[in-house]
Parts: sequence; structure tokens; C-alpha cells
Amino acid sequence: MKTNAAPRMTAALANREFRALWLAEVQSLIGDQLTIVALAILVYDRTGSALLSAVVYSLTFLPALAGGLGLSQLADRYPRRTVLVVSSLIQGVLIAIMAIPGTPLALLCGLVVLARLVNAPGNAAQNALTREVFTDDDLYLKSQDIRGISTNTAMLLGLAGGGLLVSQVGVSWALALDAATFLLSAALVRFSVSRRAAASDGTGSWFGAVKQVFGNRHLRVLVWFSWLVGLAVVPEGLAAPLAAEMGVGKQAVGWLLAADPLGFVIGAFLLSRFVSAEQRRKLLGVLAALPMVALIAFALQPGLIPALLLLAAAGAAGAYLITVSATFITWVPNELRGGAGGVYRTGLRVAQGVGAGLGGLAADRLGAATSAIALAGVVGLLLAVLVALSWGHVNGSSPEPLLS
Repeated sequence: MKTNAAPRMTAALANREFRALWLAEVQSLIGDQLTIVALAILVYDRTGSALLSAVVYSLTFLPALAGGLGLSQLADRYPRRTVLVVSSLIQGVLIAIMAIPGTPLALLCGLVVLARLVNAPGNAAQNALTREVFTDDDLYLKSQDIRGISTNTAMLLGLAGGGLLVSQVGVSWALALDAATFLLSAALVRFSVSRRAAASDGTGSWFGAVKQVFGNRHLRVLVWFSWLVGLAVVPEGLAAPLAAEMGVGKQAVGWLLAADPLGFVIGAFLLSRFVSAEQRRKLLGVLAALPMVALIAFALQPGLIPALLLLAAAGAAGAYLITVSATFITWVPNELRGGAGGVYRTGLRVAQGVGAGLGGLAADRLGAATSAIALAGVVGLLLAVLVALSWGHVNGSSPEPLLS
């Protein structure tokens, strides 16, 4: 359903249920940033191994891939509020155990994997519930703008202050704070979000969502749009060598990492404030190409300030991803949103990981981070044009019914 007047972002916050879901997500995400920093410090302090520190860091992401494809369907088979509350409670308990001083490293790794697996159905329930809360399409898109802005702001806070806070309160207390955020999230959702019946009867196959998504050309194009982000994140994976190449010192690595999410926040605000939902959908092809153009400009070997501006511009245009994900969830029937959303997020995460890895490989082969970033831009621009052409064929037409 659509309204004639485009709502402001603040209108979404007037909804009590969304307000609770949003607050639960944001404060928990900030806590997660503390955990990532705390684990990196803890593992390196105990082992002195950069490799083990990186391996444990990867464990905060990899389990979500399997969970996103399979466990996300729990958000369709059971009441979503219940799934989200239980997921938050279990994660809080697991991280609280991690906070116990002297916890063996092997147990820490196992707990990290379990916590991330449990997060998958909770995240799927969160996304599907938010769509259920809003019957108005434009108001729902505004709610996703708020989530995009707040999650990237939380990332910025984590980059800027996570290490400092952990160094002040200690690893165990940082983990305990993250555990507390999950318990608070559970309470917010339990007492502020209405209970709804399960969206499906649970008769579908566990990995049927993969077939459903990729068998539908409308959803397939949206997934392709999201995969383009895998090339847009190449500069993040090359932040350290890029800073060294520029001769600006290690302190610039944080600035290079922060430029993209900062730009994303600005872009999300501008799109939400000045561009209607319909116009945003029409502009998806152009917006998806703009970050690639910014990356191509790295062929000119910019200095630090121009590089930061280019990365911020790429991040601002990259806010198109909010429209992509909101359209995806809207086009998926309610009874399939948990599983289909898990497929979407898993593909996005895999694309980011593969893109960062290929960027590092290209930098090694080409001998320069700027050359690898520019190459990613060229490849990304070509792919963006192809995806934009596909989008032109499906945008404006009714979404196809999903395969049974």
C-alpha cells in the first residue's frame, strides 16, 4: 500500500513496535563492535599470533553464512517475536560465558561460532517483523533508511572508540556489556512488540529459499545489485596498504575505513529526505554505477584527502542498497521472508568477503593498492551496466510468484 505524501523518517519512529526493534538492534550492534575488538585483543595478547587473531575474527562472520541459508527459515516456521527474543537470550548467555576470565581459547572459538549461528534466525525475524509492522510501503522504506543510518553510525562508533573503551574497561567487562545488550534487546522486543502467529505452516524444505529466490527474475536482479557491493568494498580490504602507499602513516587506516560508512550515512539521509521511493527505484542502476566510477578514479593515485572524498562519495551512492533490500523484502510473500531474507544477506556477505579477497590478490599481482581499486571499479562498472539493463526489464512490472 502506498500513500500520496512521502513520509519523513521520523514518522517511522512514531511506531512503538518499530522503535523497540530499532533500539534493540542498534544497542546490540554497538555491543557487537566491542566484542569484535575485545576478541582481537584477547587472542593476540594470549597467543601473540596475528594469524590466530585473524582466524577468530573470521569466526564472527563465517557461521552466519550457513545460518543464513538454513536457520533463517525458523523465522517463518515459528512466531517471529519468539524467535527474536530466544535468539537474543541465547546469544546473551553465550557471550556472558565468554566474559568469564580465563575461558579457554578453544571454548571461546566454539562460543563465537554458536553465537553467530543463533544470530541468523534472530536477524531474519528482525527483518521480517519490521516489514510486518508497516503496511505502508513508503513508510517501511523510511524505517529502513533509519536502520541503514543507525547501523553505519554504530560501525563508526565502533571504529572510533571500540579499542579505547576495551582498553579502559578490559576485555571481560567489554564482553559482559555486549551480553547485557542482548538481554536488553530481548526485553525490548518481548514487552513492546505484538505477538503474531507463525507466518508459514513449516512444510517447505530447509534450503528451498535458495531455489525460490534464484528462480524468480525480479528477486534475482535485486540480489545481483547487492552483489555489486562486493567490488565496492575492495578499498576497505586494502586500507592498510593504501595508507602505506600514500605515505600517510597507520593513523590514516581508521580514516580510510570510516570514510565509506560515513558517506553511506550522508547518502541515506539525502536519498530519504529528497528522493521519493519510486524515483529511488528508477535510479537504482545509476546509483549502483556511481561507486564504481569513484573507484576508477583511484587510477590517478589520489592523495589522502581526495581518497577520503572518493570513498565517502562511493559510500553515499552505495546507500542505494537500502532501497534494494527493502524492495526485496516487500516483493517476497510474508510466509517466505525469513528464509528468502537469509539467502539475500548470505549472498551479500559472501560477495563482500570474496571481493575483499580478490582485491588483495589483485593488489599483490599489480603491485599497487590504487591499481587494484581502479580495476575493481572498471569491472564493477561493467557489471553495474548489465544489472541496470536487467533492472530496466523488471522494474515497474508485477513481481513473479515464487516457486513452490
